[in-house]
Amino acid sequence: MASSDWTIEEDLAIINDYFNMLKKELTGEKYVKAEHRRNLLPFLNNRSHGSVERKHMNISAVLIEKGLPYIAGYKPYHNYQDLLKEEIENYLSENPEVFYWVEDFLFSDIQAPEVSDILQSEVAVPKFDYQIKEPGFNYSPVLGEKNYYKQEIRNKKLGLLGEEFIINYEKKRLINLGLNSLSKKIEHVAQTVGDSAGFDILSFNEEGKEKFIEVKTTQMGKDAPFYFSRNQLEFSQTEKDRFSLYRVFNFKKDPKFYKLRGSLEETCFNHPTEFLGWPR
Repeated sequence: MASSDWTIEEDLAIINDYFNMLKKELTGEKYVKAEHRRNLLPFLNNRSHGSVERKHMNISAVLIEKGLPYIAGYKPYHNYQDLLKEEIENYLSENPEVFYWVEDFLFSDIQAPEVSDILQSEVAVPKFDYQIKEPGFNYSPVLGEKNYYKQEIRNKKLGLLGEEFIINYEKKRLINLGLNSLSKKIEHVAQTVGDSAGFDILSFNEEGKEKFIEVKTTQMGKDAPFYFSRNQLEFSQTEKDRFSLYRVFNFKKDPKFYKLRGSLEETCFNHPTEFLGWPR
């Protein structure tokens, strides 16, 4: 029978295995998760496949909290011991090549992916397992670490491609509804007005009424957190009946998105990450 507490040796074995899979995922190399689990079990203390999978999910949670990509197939599970986080931080400190894989994946030349049927790109809003709902997940990078979720929002090309992806979706959606004339009135507000508008795309619903779309795009998985500005928050509050945030994810591989309709204050867990200060 397995012990309830994982030993340091077990944690190190599973962390090493996780990063081996993550490297393959980021570099496009095929691998089988179940095969990795089977190969890992002899090095563990009589652990079940389920317990190994949960530990992988714990590692995903730590990486998300640290602003790093994770294995999309291991949905983050945030009920983990502090020791696991410390061991992951040690691993990252001792294996800086991880950051080279990440940066090559995220910041190499980005192209618009080919999508066979863009109307099939919408998915349900994922359920998030954030144990601490106030003040939100605890982002605490180790020395020299970068928050790659935050860096992605500065990638203008990724943002533009994500907005164009949603514009194409909205046009095809309206055409499919027989609203061809409205599809021609869709406006890329982020380009015509700029960031001050508080949203990216002006589109229309099935009744022909205006709707305001903010697009957040990532090359990482659907559980990746996103950033929005105070201006976007306030606009979503003012126009909550017509505002939606479209979260585009897995953009490089197989872009999908989900919608958050209404005020960001009501649809998201909001955690302030930056503050303006001056001497007293």
